[in-house]
Amino acid sequence: MIPADLQMNLTGSMALKWDPKNLEIRTRSVEKTLEPLVIQVTTLVNTKGPSKKKKGRSKRAHVLVAAVEKATDNFIEKGEQIAYENPDIKQEMLSAVDEVRKTGDAMSIAAREFADDPCSSLKRGNMVRAARNLLSAVTRLLILADMVDVHLLLKSLQLVEGDLEKVKNASSQSELLDTFRQFGRNAVDLIQQAAKRQAELKDPRLRDDLAAARAVLKKHSMMLLTASKAYVRHPELAAAKANRDYVYKQVCEAVNTIADVAQGKALGGVALPYDGPGELAAALDDFDERIIMDPLTYNEVRTRPSLEERLESIISGAALMADSSCTRDERRERIVAECNAVRQALQDLLSEYMANVGKNKPADSLDKAIENMCRKTRDLRRQLRKAVVDHVSDSFLETNVPLLVLIEAAKNGNEKEVEEYAQVFTEHASKLVEVANLACSMSNNDDGVKMVRFAASQIENLCPQVINAARILAARPRSKVAQENMDVFKEAWENQVRILTEAVDDITTIDDFLAVSENHILEDVNKCVLALQEGDADTLDRTAGAIRGRSARVCNVVTAEMDNYEPGIYTERVLEAVAVLRDQVMPNFAQRVEVAVEALGTQPQRDVDENEFIDASRLVYDGVREIRRAVLMNRTDEELDPDEVLLDEQGTYDTRSKSSAHTEHDEYPDISGINNTRDAMRFMAKEDKEKILQQVEIFRSEKSKFDREVAKWDDTGNDIIVLAKHMCMIMMEMTDFTRGRGPLKTTMDVINAAKKISEAGTKLDKLARQIADQVSLVLFAEHALFFHSGVARNCVFENENSNLVAVNSAYDCERWLFVA
Repeated sequence: MIPADLQMNLTGSMALKWDPKNLEIRTRSVEKTLEPLVIQVTTLVNTKGPSKKKKGRSKRAHVLVAAVEKATDNFIEKGEQIAYENPDIKQEMLSAVDEVRKTGDAMSIAAREFADDPCSSLKRGNMVRAARNLLSAVTRLLILADMVDVHLLLKSLQLVEGDLEKVKNASSQSELLDTFRQFGRNAVDLIQQAAKRQAELKDPRLRDDLAAARAVLKKHSMMLLTASKAYVRHPELAAAKANRDYVYKQVCEAVNTIADVAQGKALGGVALPYDGPGELAAALDDFDERIIMDPLTYNEVRTRPSLEERLESIISGAALMADSSCTRDERRERIVAECNAVRQALQDLLSEYMANVGKNKPADSLDKAIENMCRKTRDLRRQLRKAVVDHVSDSFLETNVPLLVLIEAAKNGNEKEVEEYAQVFTEHASKLVEVANLACSMSNNDDGVKMVRFAASQIENLCPQVINAARILAARPRSKVAQENMDVFKEAWENQVRILTEAVDDITTIDDFLAVSENHILEDVNKCVLALQEGDADTLDRTAGAIRGRSARVCNVVTAEMDNYEPGIYTERVLEAVAVLRDQVMPNFAQRVEVAVEALGTQPQRDVDENEFIDASRLVYDGVREIRRAVLMNRTDEELDPDEVLLDEQGTYDTRSKSSAHTEHDEYPDISGINNTRDAMRFMAKEDKEKILQQVEIFRSEKSKFDREVAKWDDTGNDIIVLAKHMCMIMMEMTDFTRGRGPLKTTMDVINAAKKISEAGTKLDKLARQIADQVSLVLFAEHALFFHSGVARNCVFENENSNLVAVNSAYDCERWLFVA
């Protein structure tokens, strides 16, 4: 398509202002149709010298001339057919066809003369000029043919514009419904034609503009109907007019965008406010690139101030994030500490550059300083990302609550409460937008950032209109059209929040999300237990609701993430952990909360089994932790966050095994980079690692069977299940140790863990024998003791061989539980 001015007059005819000097092709169909002719003509023009078969003549050139003539005749035939089928563009098409015929004839003559004498530079020049004229004429013909589709689209668009004007001016419900039916039919036709045009366009920005316009037109059509009905029914309400005018403006802008794109008025040429990567992420990337340089190019006067200024700008952005209200105190302290560490690392690096100026070979200390600098910026990035996820985790939790209380107040006709809740709703929307922009600031995903910013701008625009819909309903609580209008705006808001949530999830890593969610759920679990101990039913209920919301978010996000992987053992493990949390743990937790809240709400308050509640709460945290562990199973050591491989660092209420206590002293003071046995595991020979992994896989297979068996039993009051889970957890930590990760660091940690398994096994032995003594079926008792004897044997083995993985213990535990 060319950038021509295509205008529709009142009679529906089309006027085209043709610029012969501008032949920009903007659609795939024109480009594809023109391509064979261009190849033929180009090949003909590039023909070199005479044929070796017959002096002075080129057989191949004559074949190409015939092919060009045939292609030209086909263009002429098709052009005439299109001209007679479309009277509005007939004269322009016939004129273009005539031009193709003339230039084709001229090309044919010039090409045959050149084919007879390919050594003549004069004849070659004549043919080149004729070829250019032919290609220009054919291009114009194709563009005009392409304009037929544009013409039909603009005709449909003109009908929609007329319908919109009628909808705006409707003064009764019957008139509004009649005009809207016609608008609906024409709008569907326009959307379909715009979709075809979108598929044809070459420019991705134009395609995006057209896609966005189509989406707005489709999404706002029903909103236009309900808002118009509310305004026609209640014209005295300013909120009703504001609602109608907002939707009408959105639809009109979408129609205008479709018209502009169809006519080649490129909207994509202007940089939009939501384009570009995150500012803080881009600044960190730029800083990382600039700190690496040739020592010979280092200049103390220029380089030092430049890098220090860039770093201070980054630290200023980090400080703003740290000072935000949703940033946890611990996270704020970590960010401040990392900022100071980065400052110091930069000073050390600059000192090394200064010391290496003029040296032929840089010292090793310079490489170490660069490595340290890069490591410190990575640490700062990690803390900033987690600060962002802190905000996301808190703000995108129960996002529908402010909306629901606003609507409830409106349904009750309480206009004063509506205004109060409108303020809360506005603050909520502003917080969503603020957090979305924070997430953008730390993302390098350009497309994802664009989507988030666009979705956030839609939230900003929609927020006041949702409030206006609530005001209409509050003023006329018995009005059916006011209720319908409120329902439509409610649905639009929920959809937009869902889009924003998914967009934000796309630009935040699941590893960060799960790490932060686990810590937040642990905080909420502690608050729940404290509220129970203090008899505070309201806090207990509210915090438990937050736990349920966070857990549901974890399940939804992880399930969506697994859609990105091919089905296999990894996805099965992750989805199995999700199913345990969602289908077993959370219903049990909800039941315990309900019982506790009911008991605390009575006068006088009834006693609540605190241990049962703590166990139910602990299982929620354990469930989230197991999901996270399962997700991290396919990560390499380099991908893991060194601060987060200790999955049970923050455990309370026995949510981590006692074996997790570890020593901090350096076991290998003479070896750089290795402080303990766990670190040494990472540097093992590949063959040894593979042997260990084989054993770990056997253990994991047995653990999966163990988990499925344990899931059948309620561990409340079941000491066997509790002990078995405790032993399995320690074994998991020991397998992590063999991979160079997890809470166990030193050989002594492993020995202590083995002792814990042995102690738990001894307790299990006593319980098993008590059960066996009480069992009347002798054969059953023998089976139970037989399988349990394996547990006892392996506990002794663990105590004596604490540096090996307890595969047999897991196997026998699972078998013993099956019969017990």
